[in-house]
Amino acid sequence: MIVEPLSGDQIEAALDDLARLRIAVFRAFPYLYDGDMAYERRYLQSYRQNPRAVLAVARDGDKIVGAATGMPLSDHADAAQLTGPMPDPDQVFYCAESVLLPEYRGHGIGHKFFDLREAHARSLGLTKSAFCSVIRPDTHPQRPDGYANLHPFWQKRGYAPLDGVTASFGWKDLGESEETQKTLQFWMRDL
Repeated sequence: MIVEPLSGDQIEAALDDLARLRIAVFRAFPYLYDGDMAYERRYLQSYRQNPRAVLAVARDGDKIVGAATGMPLSDHADAAQLTGPMPDPDQVFYCAESVLLPEYRGHGIGHKFFDLREAHARSLGLTKSAFCSVIRPDTHPQRPDGYANLHPFWQKRGYAPLDGVTASFGWKDLGESEETQKTLQFWMRDL
């Protein structure tokens, strides 16, 4: 396994793989995302076009099996969706996607993804790192038996939910015909 940041033409070459990973991984609970390649390609162009963005990938041989992205919050379109008492967005690095195929989880790749993004944030002079996680009720009908959220993993990394700071994003859930709004919790840590 190799985990590495990409730059320049490498990012462009990996965008379709990242799009496919987002669609595959985010289909699972809690996201239940019914994605499509056309939307993914449009969304991911911001990483190719932003010199302050980072895209890290995990490879098993030549196959990309995981990826993580991020950029300064002030550069990210998601910043406009946040509500509540926010820190200065010019000091926050936004860890957007972190997707990894299930069979590769539990081997430290998630930690490496955070390490790479946090190091990139520090290299830009940013003092905080953050991300959003979708909020689904414990009683959600599609919640699988034995589901365990990632809160303990994120807390070990020093992240905590920022009280009163949430975002609202729309996407179409699996099995639904219309897009609906979801609430996401903003998590943050000092770097």
